Amino acid sequence: VQLQASGGGLVQPGGSLRLSCKDSGSTLDYYSIGWFRQVPGKGREEISCIRSDGSTYIVDSMQGRFTLARDVEKMTVYLQMSSLKPEDTAVYHCASSWFGAGGVCEYSSWGKGTLVTVSS
Repeated sequence: VQLQASGGGLVQPGGSLRLSCKDSGSTLDYYSIGWFRQVPGKGREEISCIRSDGSTYIVDSMQGRFTLARDVEKMTVYLQMSSLKPEDTAVYHCASSWFGAGGVCEYSSWGKGTLVTVSS
């Protein structure tokens, strides 16, 4: 499975950015795509994952600012981010995801992430 995130860059606080994740593997993996981010030297922070019923879970702290969209024809999942803050600066990854038994998102099969820098 090759899940490649793209679309990162420099954005000012309060700005918006849309990240893309194209699945060049199986259709099944496409419907499980979620997102997480990581700051160098810190742990992984979950953003979204897919529940067992197929619905999308987005962590409470990011709801209202981060949304997901899917383009089936392009086999691409988008993470739309708005009202960005400096603390959103991180490397963003897309991955095959699921909502784990521990009440947290679980991920596998992620590729190279894309850097988002929120700064004036």
